Order: sequence, then C-alpha cells, then structure tokens
Amino acid sequence: MRENIGESDVVKAIRIYEAGGPDVMRWEEIAIGEPGPGEARVRHVAVGLNFADTYFRTGYYPTSLPNGLGVEASGVVEAVGPGVTHVAPGDRVGYTGSPLGAYSTERVMPAAHLVKLPDGIAYETAAAMMMRGLTSGYLMRRIYPALKAGDTILLHAAAGGVGLIVTQWAKLLGLTVIGTVSTEAKAEIARAHGCDHVINYSKEDVAKRVRDLTNGVGVPVVYDSVGKDTFAGSLDSLKRRGLLVCFGTASGPIPPIDAFQLVVKGSLFVTRPALADYIADPADRQELAGELFGHVASGRIKIEINQTYALKDAVQAHRDLEGRKTTGSSIFII
Repeated sequence: MRENIGESDVVKAIRIYEAGGPDVMRWEEIAIGEPGPGEARVRHVAVGLNFADTYFRTGYYPTSLPNGLGVEASGVVEAVGPGVTHVAPGDRVGYTGSPLGAYSTERVMPAAHLVKLPDGIAYETAAAMMMRGLTSGYLMRRIYPALKAGDTILLHAAAGGVGLIVTQWAKLLGLTVIGTVSTEAKAEIARAHGCDHVINYSKEDVAKRVRDLTNGVGVPVVYDSVGKDTFAGSLDSLKRRGLLVCFGTASGPIPPIDAFQLVVKGSLFVTRPALADYIADPADRQELAGELFGHVASGRIKIEINQTYALKDAVQAHRDLEGRKTTGSSIFII
C-alpha cells in the first residue's frame, strides 16, 4: 500500500479518442485523485483482456469519448471514500463491470464492484476470470435452471476463455458437452478440458453433427458467443422448446430474428443476456463469485492463462484477439 498519496497523481493508462481499429488506443499519462463517496482507489496488478473490450473500442458498444478501456482487473485497495465499508486499504480485490478504465496502472472507481479475493486466488488468476468466470457461472447456474445431470449442451468457441470454464463447470454438473472450434489445435484444447464431442465448424455442418450425436433430437440449450457465423446452425441444433443463449458476437452481430421461424423450428426461445444484469445485486454477485472462487481454489476448475501482455502492448493484444490467435484467457501484467 502506498503512502502519501497526493491530491492528484499521474498514472499510465490506455485511452481512446475515437472509435476504430486497434491503432486508436493510446498509452499515456492521466491524473487521478482521491476517491469520493462510494469510491475506492485501486492499484492494479493484473488486467483482463476480453472480447467485449473490442466492442467498446470499435463503437459497437456505444460509449462517450474520450474514454478508457477495460472492465476487469485485480489489485490492491489504496484508499476508500466516505461510506465504503466492505473493503479497506490493503485488501486484495478483483472486479468486473463498468465504468470503463481497467486498462490502467491505477484508478478510482465505484467500490461496490469490488470483491475481496480469497488467499488461494492469485491476482493473475482473478484478472483472467472475473468476467469469464462470472459469465460462466450465470450461464451454468442462472440462465437455464432446468439443466440436469445427463443433459447435453452445445457450446460454441469451446477453446476460448469462457468456453474452457463453461466446459469444466458443465462437467461438474454432469452434463455432456458438444463444443465447436475453428481449428484442430483448438479441438485438442477443448478435449483436454472435458469436451465430450468436438465439431470444427469451419469444416463440418454443426447442426447435422449435433443431430447425429443426439439421435436426431437436438440439445435443450445452445451457448453461442460467436454470433453471425453460427446463429443459423445454433437454431437448427435445438430440440423442441430449446433455448439459444446469444452471449457474444465475435464474428459480428446476429441477424434480425424472424419470430415465425422460432415457431417453425419447434417453439424455440432466444435470449441475449448481459453479465451486468446477473450480478447487479451485490448478494447475487457475492454468491456467484463465492461459488467460482471455491471451484478454482480447489482445482475443480482450472483457469488457463495462455497469453500475457504488457499493458502498453494493448494494440498487439487486440490484434491477436480479433485474429482468433488466442486460446483460454489473456491478461495484461502491470
């Protein structure tokens, strides 16, 4: 914990002044002050890299400019403002959520988003899993409670950061996982983390293979973070009254939905959820985080950090992410 924090200190951060490609990100100095009511000042140790960061950078997710980037990090509380009681200076914390600004060495932010880290969770692990892990948690534990041991799910991007965690969590629940990937190398990674069946969607007809694997029935739930390229196949993979969970658009936005097609294909359901709505209540956030931390600390779920970058190298990190050159989780080390 630092001593003699000034009224305004200079830290380093990634900033954007316009929407666009990776090159719009600038590594520069910014001034931050003391936390106000309900705020905390956090010194970052590690910062998460998420596909959602590219949505804010490109303008797909609208935000005011100029602005920072990043919604996930871990570090140490340096100071707290009036009214903050659940964390204190010196606490190890992690977080995910708005406002943007995690791509920084230090920041002042709403303290309500901070979650204390158990001793068994390293800073790097926390930065790699707060968004992905809590997303996996609500996908597995909240969005379709009817899932039971023995059910089969279809999971797109099974070798990605969320995909690897969802697969492991699904196996803890006794589910059979059909995962899709874009390369044979990613197929091996998915299998190594518990995927029962792997489909290379760049070479195979996903819906046909799913029907073959489920004796023509289809699956009750499809978890799709790819979007445009997989949307049609996802719908065609569902059983009657099945649910398509569109929680990401890595290949582009999903097309407009023809509601009549949902009837034709078996009275299907489609949802486009956001993590923020599943952890908005502090009690819900703490409960889900506690379950996640328990699985990770015990080794039941392993967090794969397969890429690390210096924060000043955010441009290259975004190029790698959008070029689908990454697997598992990626983080920035401060």
